[in-house]
Amino acid sequence: MMHNGPDTDIDLPTEAPGASTPRRLARVGVIGLGRMGEIFARNLLDAGFELAVFDLQPERAERLVEAGARRLENLEAASDLDAVITSLPNDEAVASVTLAAGGLADALRTATTHISMSTISPGLCRRLAEQHAHGGQGFVAAPVLGNPDLARARRLFVIASGERVDVSAVAPVLRALGERIYYVGEDAGAASTLKLGANALTALTLQSMGEVLALMRKTGVGAHQAFDVLTSSLFDGKVHKAYGGKILAERYAPPGMTATLAAKDLRLVLAEAETARVAMPATSLVHDRMVALMARGGAELDWSALGLLAAADSGLGRITAAEEPQFEAEGAAA
Repeated sequence: MMHNGPDTDIDLPTEAPGASTPRRLARVGVIGLGRMGEIFARNLLDAGFELAVFDLQPERAERLVEAGARRLENLEAASDLDAVITSLPNDEAVASVTLAAGGLADALRTATTHISMSTISPGLCRRLAEQHAHGGQGFVAAPVLGNPDLARARRLFVIASGERVDVSAVAPVLRALGERIYYVGEDAGAASTLKLGANALTALTLQSMGEVLALMRKTGVGAHQAFDVLTSSLFDGKVHKAYGGKILAERYAPPGMTATLAAKDLRLVLAEAETARVAMPATSLVHDRMVALMARGGAELDWSALGLLAAADSGLGRITAAEEPQFEAEGAAA
């Protein structure tokens, strides 16, 4: 169960039933050093963990080696670690790193825990948990809510699922990366399902914010003025403010999450919804909008570029942030 106060996290036993000492947790690995993975690695170094890193792009690993990490030459070299984080873009990458011959399921020793912080399908999470259990290893699904800026500040929200003793064992690692841990149960797929649902909600918000701000620009109300009114009254949530602010400023690069990855996440949540026979018509629409953004050259833009697509569809083209105060001035004069 979770505490109700701010900045609290899971309340789990710190050791396995019958164990005389807590599970050792000193050497941690990070597999995948992209936008989030590199930040995870640096935060773990700062927290005092012995860190080992692996990435298919050697220069990414080299940056962490210079900061004090050890480079893993291959996945088999992860055999001496106490926990391993994977931060990878999709199901295919995680399955390849974990389940292929010589992957983590083969390499990790008994009692080592694999922490998947990737946004992947619930089905793959369950498959990974089963495979690791065969080897006497632990598996924790721990996707996060937040962007690279929040990751740097260690203000992420971690959604964790898996066997309670495994989540408890790696809680010090998760606490080094985020502000709060939400434990959502022993089903390994539960954390992924919740994360995908959260991303669907965010995408729906981006679409609606983009449409409304395009309307404000087109009618002369002024997007800045409207944004200030909306986000200081009824729509004062983090998503409205942070991502709406990106739409307002047309700040779509560098991306926190690309449109390509967002489309993947929406595809996964829709697949899960179909399996559960849950209709998600609005999410289906936003998935199509994300595909349209990709088709028009926005694949590597931040997913908040749904706002750019809404503006383009309204005949506005690219309105730069520098032009926006004109709308404010007109609105104020009126």
